[in-house]
Amino acid sequence: MKYDFVIVGSGLFGSVFAYHARKAGNRVLVIDKRPQAGGNVYCSSVNGINVHQYGAHIFHTDNREVWDFVNSFTPFNRYTNCPVANYKGKLYNLPFNMNTFYELWGVTTPEEAKRKIDDQKAQALSILHGREPQNLEEQALILVGTDIYEKLIKGYTEKQWGRKCTDLPAFIIKRLPLRFTFDNNYFNDAYQGIPIGGYNKIIQALLNDVETRLECDFFSDREKYEGLGRNLVYTGALDEFYSYRFGKLAYRTVRFENQELKVRNWQGNAVINYTESDVPFTRIIEHKHFEPENPAYESDFTVISREYSCEWTEGAEPFYPVNDVRNTELSSKYKELAESEDHVIFGGRLADYRYYDMDDVIASAMSLCGKLF
Repeated sequence: MKYDFVIVGSGLFGSVFAYHARKAGNRVLVIDKRPQAGGNVYCSSVNGINVHQYGAHIFHTDNREVWDFVNSFTPFNRYTNCPVANYKGKLYNLPFNMNTFYELWGVTTPEEAKRKIDDQKAQALSILHGREPQNLEEQALILVGTDIYEKLIKGYTEKQWGRKCTDLPAFIIKRLPLRFTFDNNYFNDAYQGIPIGGYNKIIQALLNDVETRLECDFFSDREKYEGLGRNLVYTGALDEFYSYRFGKLAYRTVRFENQELKVRNWQGNAVINYTESDVPFTRIIEHKHFEPENPAYESDFTVISREYSCEWTEGAEPFYPVNDVRNTELSSKYKELAESEDHVIFGGRLADYRYYDMDDVIASAMSLCGKLF
């Protein structure tokens, strides 16, 4: 066997694992079916603007070890995520905070805002007559009340999941944070930013000393690739690895509609969510706002991406799992099989059938490597 580890997938989990395995002196091969490395954090360059090819990726973490690790490859800027919601042409700050409440009701103090929300929550609770919420709509209403739910949650959520909120399980929304301060910073994490020059710099640094083969589909010659190494690290879809033995897991995917515009500043913010159901896309990203220090920021040119959430079909890219009862039970069966493997390591959002933030993916790979090497 030529390699100690054959790694399927060059996303964050695969690349971080490859870096540490190679650093420990192992012979490592990374293969990826895409023509570029990096998985969903890959950025394309359009007139100097780093375009997040697979949706907005905003790095945030409370993990100092992870933060120091990614900054060792390239410095991060001070980008702060302050998304805006557009509902029927009116703009609301996110996350739900005093600026949001002022736009909704004209309230100016936390006490007024709490009273308004508590009144609406009480109405929702009275309708339940003491029973537990049976679906996402009922759960959201007892957390934030009617106005926030109807304007800022319902339409966006139904577009994102492709299902009515009344058909989605309540556990999808366990909590909806409310801030009674005038603070538009979406994340509470201590560290936040975008890598200066784009995520490609991190991936390139991680794989700098690692043999990497692109446009190599593991399943096109599985026996060959499995025979190349003593151990396999798999970051692809879990059900596909087992040839859909128990049936196919469900995923949501995202379609992107990019547009290049000859204007300096098109929407004034990196992220604007469109929360009404009549608008077919979920949000618009204007990529240049992620990196205001980039010289291209001052150019009279910009790139926007409209994002459309869709049901996954064969050949599409699976983005995130559908966390309903059926898929939770089905994924558990596949995970039992994965746990019994001796020379196969599973990691990342697809192999774990779990939505991860970027820092959690990196932390899981670092933790595993710390045990192995």
